[in-house]
Amino acid sequence: MQTEKIMVTSTESGQEMEVSVLSKRSDRIQVVIGEGVHSVSCDMTPTRSQSAYVGSVMGREIVYEKSCAEIQTELDSENPALKKSRRF
Repeated sequence: MQTEKIMVTSTESGQEMEVSVLSKRSDRIQVVIGEGVHSVSCDMTPTRSQSAYVGSVMGREIVYEKSCAEIQTELDSENPALKKSRRF
């Protein structure tokens, strides 16, 4: 099984970094930054406008620039046999 990777942006420096996805739902994305013993996990939640996901890692804010609707569409297309998730 391949680990899904996404690109997030640090709001402080504007630097983009690739992170591994642990789990993805329309209301929360769990990611891991780094590898091995130096890895840090982070929960990213939607913004109020649901246009992006934000989280905090060691006091630094990171942003994933996809909306809740886009994530839900991805999840629905990955496995159409599953019952459609409840939309928020």
